[in-house]
Amino acid sequence: MKIKEIVFALERFAPLPLQEDYDNAGLQVGLTEAEASGALLCLDVTEEVIDEALSLGCNLIVAHHPLLFRGLKTVSDRNQVERCVRKAIQNDITIYAAHTNLDNAEDGVNFKMAEKLDLVDVQLIHPRQVRVKDGRHEYSVTAGSGVVGYVREPEDSLKFLQRIKSVFHVECLMHNELLQRPIQSVVICGGAGDFLLDTALRMEADAFLTGEMHYHQYFGHEQDIQIAVLGHYQSEQYTKEIFYSIIGEAFPALPVYVTATDTNPIKYL
Repeated sequence: MKIKEIVFALERFAPLPLQEDYDNAGLQVGLTEAEASGALLCLDVTEEVIDEALSLGCNLIVAHHPLLFRGLKTVSDRNQVERCVRKAIQNDITIYAAHTNLDNAEDGVNFKMAEKLDLVDVQLIHPRQVRVKDGRHEYSVTAGSGVVGYVREPEDSLKFLQRIKSVFHVECLMHNELLQRPIQSVVICGGAGDFLLDTALRMEADAFLTGEMHYHQYFGHEQDIQIAVLGHYQSEQYTKEIFYSIIGEAFPALPVYVTATDTNPIKYL
């Protein structure tokens, strides 16, 4: 199959109009008319990831974070982004990113996080309808920037935090003081999701789970809500499983690999 068929499957699941206006999801580098030899799935595109794709015989990289988030004025070797663009073009590798469109999609990133925590009755927060054009056809899809779900049985706050740490392999889980009531309702927003903290408070959720949050936002909510901050990479690491399901189900004969490269730039001492 051609790479454009894989792109179509990805965009059927998470249409590009679902992305935020600051984002740059979609085709990053390369041609979609080429025949796909294999796909490598990752969170971030680095030179090591491109080398891994080459070693596996893949001419398609599907990433969560766009390589080209901001425009380039030169394509040289001054930084990692420019070097990645050059290496991909030199080796005929196509790079595609599904970012906030996948965050906002039903069964997207936040649903995957909820699934990993075994939450039930998971729903989008403030769902909205987005118009999508597909050739001559136009239709509506439901989108939302976060989800709310419920633990199956009320859970002690410390046990809940310990479970998050274990499920997401978090080396250093940041949180506010332990909530002195059981956790049941949980608001989730992967990545940099601190903008949803006030929403979670208005909903009177028991816990708020995200990847990044500013220091001063921890203050003043000591017994209002249990805040848990995993780290950006840790919160979105299972996005690769979403890609794998989409591509694997649509194209079972295509070689598909999950990167073995740890692209998290943050280390813990």
